[in-house]
Amino acid sequence: MITVIGRGHSGTRTISHTLYASGVYMGQTLNPSGDLVPAFAMYDACRVFARYVKWNGDLSWDFSRAHETDIPEVFTRNLNRYLESVLNHSRPLKGWKVPETTLVFPWILRLFPDMHYIFWIRNPRDCIIGRHKTDDLRDFGIQYPETDDERLRRAISWKYQYDLVKSTPKPKRWIEVRFEDFVLKQEETLERLQDFLGMPLARIIMRKDTINRWQRDQGLNYFDFFEPAMREYNYEMPPAAIAAAPARSAAE
Repeated sequence: MITVIGRGHSGTRTISHTLYASGVYMGQTLNPSGDLVPAFAMYDACRVFARYVKWNGDLSWDFSRAHETDIPEVFTRNLNRYLESVLNHSRPLKGWKVPETTLVFPWILRLFPDMHYIFWIRNPRDCIIGRHKTDDLRDFGIQYPETDDERLRRAISWKYQYDLVKSTPKPKRWIEVRFEDFVLKQEETLERLQDFLGMPLARIIMRKDTINRWQRDQGLNYFDFFEPAMREYNYEMPPAAIAAAPARSAAE
């Protein structure tokens, strides 16, 4: 089995479409983004998980209880209901993609320790330009600093999901892929994925204008708390003056 981890607007539809075109069964009904839908049961599972996350205030969350507790049966029931078409399918190559999987990654890993996990990464400045279901974490029971700033709300959602993934011990079958590399170095990146999955992958058409959209964006798209991840994944850092201004905006 295969699943994709990554916040909404990380370009995860790209790998979902690639897997589908390569003969991987991705569920009974997919939307244009390659998500397995309907996802209401997954949303309910996310809200169960959120009960075990402690908000420390500001942009800090304690995930220790979620990592240590027994997984509640209600979570497993919701997840199994969402994944019914995948779990009951006879095809040997199968999996799913929906960005909300990231919100419950620690428990997915404990339930499926042998699954192949693809962590899909994109410059956070591009991630927060577009609207996504996970923009307001309170919809999933997760507390965070109250704000009317839509971009800041999206950025906080991005940080929460990044922190949650970083707090989780990685599975034995784990690969990290930058969306930008898939666009600019598709053949090289596909070879990495093929070696990881042990199967040939189809080639899909990619457009270069899907990356670095932040350069054409007129709104605020950088916050100081992006810095650790941007440096870790070798994204271009803004000039010091630009980096300082959003930091003040975020603090407000």
